[in-house]
Amino acid sequence: MANNTVVCPVDFVSVNENKARLTAGLVVILTSLYILTKLWLIPLFLLFDFFARGFNLPSYSLLNIISDKLVAIFSIGNKPTDRAPKRFAAKIGFLFSLAVIVCVALGLKNTAIILAIVLVTFALLESGFGFCAGCHVYGFYSKFLKKKS
Repeated sequence: MANNTVVCPVDFVSVNENKARLTAGLVVILTSLYILTKLWLIPLFLLFDFFARGFNLPSYSLLNIISDKLVAIFSIGNKPTDRAPKRFAAKIGFLFSLAVIVCVALGLKNTAIILAIVLVTFALLESGFGFCAGCHVYGFYSKFLKKKS
């Protein structure tokens, strides 16, 4: 019988899932804007923002700050969840943003758009449905590392 359990990283530090989902919604908006306009500054901004969130520098993330304000303005409740899957997903977002920028720099505009579509899909799943695609990626990543050792 196959083991279909999703494995997520954990660090036992709690964050507000509702805030994380708002941040993912902002990523959906910005990435969609990039897909429509091809303005390379958008993935550059996302690169820095994902870096700040993925490498534990949340006070430098403009999207994190905006989400904080939206949570306060709309009195959105706290739904605790572990921080590690969100950080892992931000690192994946960082890599996708970097790949988009590299593709744009190399003139691979169609590849950049495809990567942006994948990024917006992952962010939409998180924002709209609370589905953490990063947890599934982490599961594959963990299995790959176990096979190598």
